[in-house]
Amino acid sequence: MIGKLIAGFIVVSAIVAAAAMYYLQVYAFYDEVNAPQDGMVMTTYGGSEQRIIAKNFQGIDADSSPIRYRACFTTPHSLAMLSETFELYSSAEPLTAPSWFDCFNAEGIANDLNSGQALAFLGVKNIAFGVDRIVVVASDGRAYAWNQLNNCGQRAYDGTAVGEECPARTIGAE
Repeated sequence: MIGKLIAGFIVVSAIVAAAAMYYLQVYAFYDEVNAPQDGMVMTTYGGSEQRIIAKNFQGIDADSSPIRYRACFTTPHSLAMLSETFELYSSAEPLTAPSWFDCFNAEGIANDLNSGQALAFLGVKNIAFGVDRIVVVASDGRAYAWNQLNNCGQRAYDGTAVGEECPARTIGAE
């Protein structure tokens, strides 16, 4: 009888722990992000930052990781105007968002990028050490943003020497 109680306690504890871990990973650390007051920041070919109009903004972020940022918005700017002004980002890979943040569909965004229905731009270079903000705009005005590891970030986190082309990393800054 005591063995059944101990086994039951272990099973119940495991279920509670699993539910807590799921909640913490999917819901707990995310905060809603307010819409940027003057629009979404993007980097021009000259390296300066300019803002584009961002309407119907929805965004989430978490302090626990620099790559948890996700945003959805619409913009009236055409792909032609954006591609003439802003720096394209060739290695954009949409990162999945929590299922409850349903405006951000990483697979759909990737399909739009692959089909040419959307273009990826550099939002902000090194928004955190080794992390770039990517902005993707589709031909119908839907737009998305997320933070993604750049070459410096990938090398820093896999243990490879980052090299001189990477910015200096300040300890405790992130």
